[in-house]
Amino acid sequence: MKRDLRDYASKTDRRLVIGGLVLLFVVGGGLIWWLYGTGGAGLGVTCIMAALAPVVLILAVFKGIDWILRHAGRK
Repeated sequence: MKRDLRDYASKTDRRLVIGGLVLLFVVGGGLIWWLYGTGGAGLGVTCIMAALAPVVLILAVFKGIDWILRHAGRK
C-alpha cells in the first residue's frame, strides 16, 4: 500500500487550523462570556473576527494566485 504523504500533511494542517479556531472561539469566547457576560462575549467574538479578516484575505489572494498559475499555461 502506497502512502500519500502530501495528502496526509494537507489533512493534518486542515485539522490543526480547524481545531485552533474551535479553541479560539469556544474557549476564548466562553471565558470572556464567563468573566464579562453576553455583551463582552459579543464584542470579543467581533474582535476575533476582525483580527482574522486580514489573514483570510491574504489566504484568498494566495489561493487565487495559485489557481491562476496552475491554469495559465493550459490553452
